[in-house]
Amino acid sequence: MQELVDQLIFRGQWNLAMIPGGSFLGVLTAPFSHSGFAHLLANSLTFLPLSWLVLLRGRRDYLAVWLGVYCCAIPVWLFWPNGSHGLSGVVYGLLGYLLVIGWFEKKPLSLGLSVFALICYGGILPSLLPIFSAPGVSWIGHFSGFIGGLLAATFVARNNS
Repeated sequence: MQELVDQLIFRGQWNLAMIPGGSFLGVLTAPFSHSGFAHLLANSLTFLPLSWLVLLRGRRDYLAVWLGVYCCAIPVWLFWPNGSHGLSGVVYGLLGYLLVIGWFEKKPLSLGLSVFALICYGGILPSLLPIFSAPGVSWIGHFSGFIGGLLAATFVARNNS
C-alpha cells in the first residue's frame, strides 16, 4: 500500500528507508518501503512463498523471524554508513530460519521444510556476500536479516524442546 501511495501521490519520493543517523522509525518502516513497483514485485515473489512456508509452522515462528530481523537491523542502522529499504532483509530472515530449523529440531516436517527451502531458494544465498551483490544492493541488509532468521530458529527450537 505504501508503494502505491508513494507512486501515485508522491511520484516515488516518499521513502521510509532506514537511514544512518535517522529516526528509529526507519528501522520499522524500511521493509515496507521500495524504490518502485519492480523492487516491490521482486521482493514479493520470494517473500510470499517463504512467508507461507514459515507460517506452516505457526504464527509464533513467523513473528520470531520478524523480531529477529528487526533486532539485527538495529546495529546496521546504528553503524552502517548507507541507508536501505525493502523486504529483502525479511526474505533472507525467512530463508535463514527455514534452512536451519530442520537441523535444530530434527523432525520430519522441519527437515522437509529445510531441504525444500535449500533446493528452491539456495540460489540466492551468494548475495549474502558483497562480492556477489549488485551495486546499490544492501548486502548487509540481506546478511543481517539472515542472521535474524538464524536467531529466530535458535529461539524457536529451544522453546519447542
